[in-house]
Amino acid sequence: MRRAAGVVGELLMTLGALVLLFVVWQVWWTDVTSDRAQAQTVSSLTRDFAAAPTEGGTPAPSLLEGDAFAVVRVPRFGADYARPLVEGTSAAELARGLGHYIGTAGPGEVGNFAIAGHRTTYGKPLTDIDRLRVGDEVIVETVAGESVYAVTGHEIVRPWESDVIAPVPGDPGAKPTKAMLTFTSCHPKFSAKQRWVVHAELTLTRTREQIALKDDVPAPAPSVEAS
Repeated sequence: MRRAAGVVGELLMTLGALVLLFVVWQVWWTDVTSDRAQAQTVSSLTRDFAAAPTEGGTPAPSLLEGDAFAVVRVPRFGADYARPLVEGTSAAELARGLGHYIGTAGPGEVGNFAIAGHRTTYGKPLTDIDRLRVGDEVIVETVAGESVYAVTGHEIVRPWESDVIAPVPGDPGAKPTKAMLTFTSCHPKFSAKQRWVVHAELTLTRTREQIALKDDVPAPAPSVEAS
């Protein structure tokens, strides 16, 4: 019995060590590796954007799931905050940065441009989502230019309440008349019990040429067909 108890004790100690190592990997090491990879993606996208023509307009690329296509900057999160935006919201894509909900509007488009991101682990790009305040800017840069949004409010919902990413948040059957952005992330931290949601509205756009000239241009009124 004494020998069996010793074996069980050793097994429990080994199991505890393995669990501890997994927690360290999940909480700390994934941040290290994802931060490095995301910074490299941002650098690559920034170079590509800088090389794009500044006159005549740049057509939006045809995106495949997993493509990194934009850089998201949030001044509230720090002057150096810049995260890549990837098409799709699977676990693999969210490990690479922020994820664009497939089927939602694109940057600057009428409708709801919806983005998901981790609040903990894998670079935790939305760890400070609760710090955003009404009026804070969210800047989304693509090869075509920049779309600037202003935060309008927060809400906390249950995971299955997907109407927050509808074209008109909270009203899935409505037809959108303005360009919006929605962030979603887990709440509370280290839990997937709820979702923290932030909504924002487009305030201005800048083409690549206007960025070069540092000229802010108010967002154009959306074109909406009569119903």
